[in-house]
Amino acid sequence: MTDSSIGTPEQLRDPNYTPPLGQAIPLGIQHVLAMFVSNVTPAIIIAGVAGFGFGSPDVGTLIYMIQMSMFFAGIATLIQTIGIGPVGARLPIVQGTSFAFLPVMIPAMLGAGTAGLPGLMGGVIIGGIFHFCIGLFIKRIRFALPPLITGLIVLMIGLALIKVGIEYAAGGAGDFNRSKETWGGIGNWTQALVVIVVTLGIKFYARGFLSVAAVLIGLIAGYILALVMGDVSFGSLGNAAWFALPQPFAFGFEINWAIVIGMCLMAFISAIETVGDTSGITKGGADREATDEEVQGATFADGLGTAVAGIFGGLPNTSFSQNVGLIAMTGVMSRHVVTIGALFLIAAGLVPKVGAIVNTIPIQVLGGGVIVMFGMVAAAGINMLSDVNWNRRNMVIFAISLSIGLGLQQVPDAMAFLGGTMKILLTSGLLPAAIIAIVLNLILPEELGE
Repeated sequence: MTDSSIGTPEQLRDPNYTPPLGQAIPLGIQHVLAMFVSNVTPAIIIAGVAGFGFGSPDVGTLIYMIQMSMFFAGIATLIQTIGIGPVGARLPIVQGTSFAFLPVMIPAMLGAGTAGLPGLMGGVIIGGIFHFCIGLFIKRIRFALPPLITGLIVLMIGLALIKVGIEYAAGGAGDFNRSKETWGGIGNWTQALVVIVVTLGIKFYARGFLSVAAVLIGLIAGYILALVMGDVSFGSLGNAAWFALPQPFAFGFEINWAIVIGMCLMAFISAIETVGDTSGITKGGADREATDEEVQGATFADGLGTAVAGIFGGLPNTSFSQNVGLIAMTGVMSRHVVTIGALFLIAAGLVPKVGAIVNTIPIQVLGGGVIVMFGMVAAAGINMLSDVNWNRRNMVIFAISLSIGLGLQQVPDAMAFLGGTMKILLTSGLLPAAIIAIVLNLILPEELGE
């Protein structure tokens, strides 16, 4: 709901309009609250896979990765809102660390012969450059990316990550966490469920800032319970600095072809998601379709933001769907409001204390929030699919793509005959589902749907 004191209806639909500062700053902070938890979660997951997660002696690595998630989300968002030549949509697009790459990054990091964080960062940088190059021809392939394709991909991303949410709520992913006596215990699940219940209650019974920050408030409630139960440790908080700059090649740089190929192919999936988000912003905020230049600029910014983040130890960036919904809800299309939010993210990313505070959140508490977030990703995909004409042709395309993609994800040993790189790529589920859906949508005649 909008306030007439912010501006006229015509002004609110204009990306170049700047609301009065008294309203612009709270609106910018609101965007940060909407994406904050989702933005830092991939870094926590990957740090855990790399052996630097919760309970690790080297928590400094985790804190640094959280710090880079905030800092480069802000930098990438500025590239989108302010623009550099043809780079950036100059729309209120909020960038953040992408969930979409996790189904490829997690098995790639765990697979035999991987290069750990140096190999991952090599993949992020090269994948970002490839993503940037996709912008050169994204205008020509928009016709091949209808809601049937974009909705399927977003749904698959959510489904691929739900397992991670359940593992976190039980006490953490990986053999190290599963070996703990508390894994799967009622204490862990009690804390996770408190997060879920409070999040739902705030989301549906509160308004304004409270509703937007429902996941954050749910995590605070779970955190308080964990504190009472003695599950919160402040050991790393005192050692974290108050100010630190990003370090170039903090984790090194290596080329691992399994990771590089996976990141490049997933860049295409991320570009599909960005096309949908850019269109969603212009449709929800200004009641118009996104122009080819806006879609191209958004794709360029995605790639550039990812490549720059990788140089400093950050993870891939993409447009954040939850902020698309926030723009539709507030009716404020101003890109300068999102620029203010980006500045807050950059400031937080320069303060390692913020990352250290996030690090004190018990994994099971985070798991409650992750279950909600990953479920919402899947729900967003279903919402996009609601625009599809569900005739026989589209139902067959969706059924085959989903069955093969989800099936390979659930039974990775079914591709035992393949080598490491191809096995990782295919058993992610996302890549085969996307390829099958795009190819079938292009070759099957429309008459089959009659």
